[in-house]
Amino acid sequence: MDTRVDKVDAGKPLDVVEQGLYEIRKKIYPRAVTGLFASARWSLVIFTQVLFYGLAWLPWNGRQAVLFDLASRKFYIFGLVFWPQDIVYLTVILILAAYSLFLFTAVAGRLWCGYACPQTVYTEIFMWIERKVEGDRLARMKLDKSPATARKVGLKLTKHGLWIALALWTGFTFVGYFTPIRTLSQDVLAFSTGPWETFWMLFYGFATYGNAGWMREQVCKYMCPYARFQGVMFDPDTLVITYDRERGEPRGSRSKSADPAKQGLGSCVDCGICVQVCPTGIDIRNGLQYECIGCAACIDGCDQVMDKMGYPRGLIRYSTENAVRDKLDRQGLIRRVFRPRVLLYTGILLVVLVAAVTTLANRQPVKVDVIRDRVPMSVDNGDGKVENVYRLQIMNTDETPRRFEVSVSGMQGIEVSSRELPLELKGASQRTLPIRIRALPQAGDHGSQTIEFRVTATAIDDPSQAPVTINETARFIVP
Repeated sequence: MDTRVDKVDAGKPLDVVEQGLYEIRKKIYPRAVTGLFASARWSLVIFTQVLFYGLAWLPWNGRQAVLFDLASRKFYIFGLVFWPQDIVYLTVILILAAYSLFLFTAVAGRLWCGYACPQTVYTEIFMWIERKVEGDRLARMKLDKSPATARKVGLKLTKHGLWIALALWTGFTFVGYFTPIRTLSQDVLAFSTGPWETFWMLFYGFATYGNAGWMREQVCKYMCPYARFQGVMFDPDTLVITYDRERGEPRGSRSKSADPAKQGLGSCVDCGICVQVCPTGIDIRNGLQYECIGCAACIDGCDQVMDKMGYPRGLIRYSTENAVRDKLDRQGLIRRVFRPRVLLYTGILLVVLVAAVTTLANRQPVKVDVIRDRVPMSVDNGDGKVENVYRLQIMNTDETPRRFEVSVSGMQGIEVSSRELPLELKGASQRTLPIRIRALPQAGDHGSQTIEFRVTATAIDDPSQAPVTINETARFIVP
C-alpha cells in the first residue's frame, strides 16, 4: 500500500491518499468460442493429453517405453537407454527447446503459451468441465450471484469433484514416468505407495488443481517469467494478434442493415465478444499487452460477429506492426517472415539437431573405464613377473546382452589374469570387474609404463552383429 500526503496550506487538514499497488482480482468468466483457432487449440489439447496419459502405459521390450528410473540412474526412451554419463544429451535437449522457443516467438509470438503450454492446456480442460457442469458464461455468472441453494452446492461439488479426480490422475501419471506405472497402480490400489510417490502424486495433483482450476490467468500474468521477457523477443515483423484500428474505429453499435459509413462508424460494433472470450480478460482493442497469451480466441469471436454483420473477416487477426503500418498483403507479410533473425535461429537449431541425431546414431553401445587399484605391487618369485591390479568398469548401455573379452598389450609377456573372463552382461547393465595384469619387465623398465586394454563385446543373441571394440590406455607400475 502506497500512502501519499499531499501538500496543503497551513491550518488546513491533510489529504491522505491510499493507492493499492496490486489490483484485486476480478473473476473472469470466459465465453465458449468456436472457429479455426479454437479447433487448432483443441487438437493440440487432445494430442498432448493422449501422449501424456497414454505413453506411460506403452510397453517396449518387456518394460515401460518411457521411464525415468532415478533409483537405478537410467532413462529409458523407447529403444534408447541413457545413463548419467549421457548428460550431454540433456544439454542438447535444453538448447533445442530454447532455440525453438526463440524461433517460434520471433515468427509468431506466444504460440507456445496459446496452444501447448501445460497451464493453457489444463486450464482449457478445466474450463470445459466447468461449462459442461455449470453452463456457459452468463449461466456461471448468474449461478455465482445466486444464494447457496441445494442445486448450486450440488453443481459446485460436482465440478470440483471432477477437477480433483482429473488432477489426481494427472499426478498419478506424472509419477508413473519415474516409478513403473503398472507397479505404481498396484501400490495405489493396495494403499501401499512409498512416501515419495505419495508426496509427488498429491503435490502435482494439487498444483494442477490450483493452477488450472483457481489461479488460471494469474499464473500467466504474475508467475510465468516468459510473459515478462517476451517483449524483447518480438520485433515489428513478429506475427501477433492485432486489432485493425483504422478499419474498426470509431466503434459503435448499429443494426445489421445500417450502413456504417453513413453513420460515421467503423467495422467494430462494440459487442465486447473479444473481451468475453479472452481467458485473461484483456481488451485486445487497446493494443498488444503482455497478458495476451496468443490463443486467438478473440479472432474466432470477432470473425463470427463479422459474418453475422456481413462484414469482411480480419478486424482482429494475426498480423505484424509493419504489415498494419504499410498495409502489406498476405504475400508481403509472409516474405517478411524470412528475415535474418529468423534464419539465424533456424540455422542454429538445424545444426544442433543434426549434430545431436548424428552423435546419437553413432553412439557406442559399450563404455569402459580402467581404474588402477590402490594395492601394493608384487613380484611373483616363481617367474619374476610384476603384477598390477585394476578395476574395469564395463557398461552395456543398450538392451542387447553381450559377452566381453579383455586383452592387454604394451609390455613383454603381459597377460590378463581373471577367473571372471569372459564376462556376460545383460542389456542395460554394468559391472565393475577386478583383474590382475602381469608382465615381465625388461632392463630399464622401471616406473610408469603405458599399456593398452582391448575390450571386445559380442552380441550373445545375434552373433552376426559386428563386435564392438574399445581400447583404453592405462599406466603399469614397475618397481
